[in-house]
Amino acid sequence: MQIANFINGQYLPPHENRYFDNYHPATGQVSGRIPDSTTEDVALAVQAAQSAFPAWAALSLEKRHDILRAVSEGILQNLDQLAEAESADSGKTLTTARTIDIPRAALNFKFFATALLHFASESHHQPGVLSYTIRQPLGIVGCISPWNLPLYLFTWKIAPALAAGNCVIGKPSEVTPLTAHLLGEICNAAGLPPGVLNILHGTGPGVGAAIVAHPEIKAISFTGSTRAGADIARVAAPMFKKLSLELGGKNPNLIFADCDYDTMLETTVRSSFNNQGQICLCGSRIYVERSLYDRFKHDFVEQVKQIKVGNPADPANRLGAVVSKMHFDKVLSYIELAKQEGGTVLCGGHALSLPGDLAGGWFIAPTVIEGLPTHCRTNQEEIFGPVVTIQPFDTDEEAQANANASPYGLSATIWTNNLRRTHYLTTQLQAGIIWVNTWMLRDLRTPFGGVKNSGVGREGGWEAMRFFSETKNVTMEM
Repeated sequence: MQIANFINGQYLPPHENRYFDNYHPATGQVSGRIPDSTTEDVALAVQAAQSAFPAWAALSLEKRHDILRAVSEGILQNLDQLAEAESADSGKTLTTARTIDIPRAALNFKFFATALLHFASESHHQPGVLSYTIRQPLGIVGCISPWNLPLYLFTWKIAPALAAGNCVIGKPSEVTPLTAHLLGEICNAAGLPPGVLNILHGTGPGVGAAIVAHPEIKAISFTGSTRAGADIARVAAPMFKKLSLELGGKNPNLIFADCDYDTMLETTVRSSFNNQGQICLCGSRIYVERSLYDRFKHDFVEQVKQIKVGNPADPANRLGAVVSKMHFDKVLSYIELAKQEGGTVLCGGHALSLPGDLAGGWFIAPTVIEGLPTHCRTNQEEIFGPVVTIQPFDTDEEAQANANASPYGLSATIWTNNLRRTHYLTTQLQAGIIWVNTWMLRDLRTPFGGVKNSGVGREGGWEAMRFFSETKNVTMEM
């Protein structure tokens, strides 16, 4: 399948007519061709957005709401097609794409379509004086999304940007472009005016860098690696663009002896390996109170050994393939590094060779490693694959120190029924998101983002609407 850029409501080839191959992770075979877009394609998309912006920004809130709700409904109407494309493109199971990724993409549009009707400004009164705020769209914004949750995170950015009245230049990951490509058709069918949403395909150094550097693009919302986020900041910050950077994670999972054990164990297996461990919120560093450690290690490893890995289209399989050959090699290299650093592989630790058409696929057995020091590379660097480490601790203070001993600070999970401990740890842990006795329970009204090397800014709810708008104060004498 040869996909195209979506500019001004039309599917267009890249300006230089250059393409590169897309791969099917489960087979390792070429599945299509992707535009290798450049600065000329960005310029064309910006021109379309500039023409569309005045009418889109001036559209009544009710009409804007209706269009975005129609996009949401269109995603659900095409759920099967989108789920199949997402699974084939990313290697995740079809069940995951059908039950999580695509429904969440529809919910993103539904949520922000409703939010735009309730996004309120403030007024301040004093004798003889009225001050009030106006929140206006920025104009043209850039949204750059990653490969792990392709349509889920792409819509998480573009939905609030459109709801706030902006026009969008969107770039999905070049590794997983298919569902973003299909989204253009859905937007046209929903009545989204041409030029309001433009979708460009290509590499980060190619089209991504051109989006960041374009002077008419007033804000950049980016989800991806910390390294790429730093590169974006170096270009965008001197241009005084608004920046939202949701970057890496190396999330701790703190398990105390007083937890609800069965719920904790089932959730920890899920939080360790969902989507092949390719979720920025996965708990990849597991710290267990020493009195519970041996029981947990035995039960956890036994459950991980039972996880079925294979054809993403088979509902019996819990895990599919990792997203690319490059990422496959990276994850395996970290497993070898863990061994060099003194770790013991308790299960997994190797690639899986599957029969038939899947023989060339990028499958890795879910891996559990123990015996590593807190500050080794395996425990400090983001692996972003089906690999977790486990380690005992003795005191609350040691658990806190281990959790915070990372350059990242996206999320943390705590398993305890001690209320005093919960209050203490939630104030002391260096993370933007903390779950207590649960994981991945998300309320879209709440802010999402991290601290330290996990990024700058927050997404979700009013935080997203504020990011994609500019505040203006008006003061008048009465």
